[in-house]
Amino acid sequence: MEATSKSSDLDITLFRGWKQNGVYVWSPFVTKLELRLRLAGIKYTTEAGNPRTAPTGKIPYISIASKTEPSSPPLTIGDSSLIARHFVTAGLMQDLNANLNETDRAVDLAMQALFEDKLYFFNMRERWIDNFYVQRDQVLEDAPWLVRWLVGGMIYRSHVKTLHGQGTGRFSVAEARGFSREIWVSLNGMLGESRKKQQSEGKECFWCLGGEGPTSCDVAVFGFVSSALIAESSPESRLLVESLDVVRDYANRIHEKYFPDYEKWNLKLAPP
Repeated sequence: MEATSKSSDLDITLFRGWKQNGVYVWSPFVTKLELRLRLAGIKYTTEAGNPRTAPTGKIPYISIASKTEPSSPPLTIGDSSLIARHFVTAGLMQDLNANLNETDRAVDLAMQALFEDKLYFFNMRERWIDNFYVQRDQVLEDAPWLVRWLVGGMIYRSHVKTLHGQGTGRFSVAEARGFSREIWVSLNGMLGESRKKQQSEGKECFWCLGGEGPTSCDVAVFGFVSSALIAESSPESRLLVESLDVVRDYANRIHEKYFPDYEKWNLKLAPP
């Protein structure tokens, strides 16, 4: 299927690995993509999908079908970054980093890597190792008990191997939590500076790099923040993120503006 000039000509289905609609999912990459679509005003529907049928073998992925050419087979794309790149190339999304100078482009890319290539592994450890049964039972909730036991064990062993090779699995629990905390506290400080710079009061959104609009790192960061606030398999991260007032404010404002139709996270800690 060839790209069309208007998103209204397309039926776009986002496969989130989650049966429920109108709620955030535990995957930060799903919410990253959803925010990207909403920033562009692109309408979509959601379905659970299955990693086994995904182009990259993982969630999220999308199906794009043409309303004007219903006989044309739908286009299926995997990976949140590749999906966004496709829409930008097709002229359906703005390049969020188009107006950044070279320094800010590098900072934006570094922020994305900090969350997607570093914090990601600490999240994997907390969810799939430290709180395995909660994570397993959510991901495999529809599977019979025997399948859940067998497949869950396979996933656990795979993640243990991955984390040991990558390095996160070699740290003690206290060390891993310390590294994770350092990332979140640094984000809180960065967002605090951005909020001051924009003098953002009330409900107006403020962004990681302190500009008037979001950049690519914002969709990634919001994905990880919202994931931390709702995932029951990462209780330590949830309490930490809830305690960071600027991070919480950042997420609340984005939620109110771009996800008013979604059920909001319930805080375990009372806000100050």
